[in-house]
Amino acid sequence: MPELPEVETTRRGIAPHLIGQRVDEVIVRNPRLRWPVPPSLPRRLRGLDFTAVERRAKYLLLHTGAGTLIMHLGMSGSLRLTDAETPLKKHDHFILRLASGMELRLHDPRRFGAVLWHEGDIVDHPLLAELGPEPLGDDFDADYLYQRCRGRKTTIKQHIMNGKVVVGVGNIYASEALFLAGIHPKRAASRISRARLERLVDSIRSVLASAIEQGGTTLRDFVHADGEPGYFSLKLHVYGKTGEPCHSCGNPIREIVIGQRSTFYCSRCQR
Repeated sequence: MPELPEVETTRRGIAPHLIGQRVDEVIVRNPRLRWPVPPSLPRRLRGLDFTAVERRAKYLLLHTGAGTLIMHLGMSGSLRLTDAETPLKKHDHFILRLASGMELRLHDPRRFGAVLWHEGDIVDHPLLAELGPEPLGDDFDADYLYQRCRGRKTTIKQHIMNGKVVVGVGNIYASEALFLAGIHPKRAASRISRARLERLVDSIRSVLASAIEQGGTTLRDFVHADGEPGYFSLKLHVYGKTGEPCHSCGNPIREIVIGQRSTFYCSRCQR
C-alpha cells in the first residue's frame, strides 16, 4: 500500500512535468473508484493550467486557478507520466492529457483510489479538514504530542497511527519509530513522559525522512516508465522480523496484534 513516503516521492516525481502545463483532455475510463469521479470533471479541468502540486497526508493536491484536483492512490494505485502513444493498461482508469503531449495516468487495480474536485480553500474539504499535522512539519513536536497524549488510554502505536493526531505514520513506520525510541507499542499514550515522546517525535521524523530519501532513488523515473512502480524496501529493524535477533540486544523480535494490525517489537529494548 502506498504510504506517505511513496506519495511524497510521487509528488516530487510528477510536479516538474505538471506545473505550468495546460490540461487538453480528461479521459475517465472507469468512474467507479472509492468515490465516483465527478461527471463534470472533464469539463471543469479542460483548458486549466496546473499552478502547484502539493501533498496533504496521502492526498495529492493538483492546484489550478479554478480549483484543486484531489487524488488518492488507495491501496494499489500509482501514477505514471507517459506519452500518448504508450498502450493503455487495463486498470488505467483516469488520464490527464497535457499540452506537452504527455499523459498522467492513474493505474488502480483495486479501485480504492480517488479523483475528486474542490473549489475554494482546500483545507475546508471534508477529507482534509480534521487531519492532524504533517509529521515532518514544524507543528508536530514533543509539546504537541505530549498534549495530545494526555488522558488517552489507547496504545501509543494506535495513537500515532491516528490521522487526526498526526498524518502519515503507517503500520511499518509506527513499529520502526517506536523501536528507535525504545517505547513498547502497547504502552498507554498517557503513561509516556514528555522526554520519551520527544525521542518518539525524532524517531518518526527520522524513519519517514529516510524512507523519502530512499524513495527518491528507487522511484525517481516517473516518465516513460515500464511496468509497475517498485515501492522501496526500508532498512527495517523490527517490522516483519518475527523470531529474528534484535540487532541491538540479540533478543528475538516478537509479533503481536494491536488494533487488528501486526506489530513488531523487542521486549528487551522497548519498555
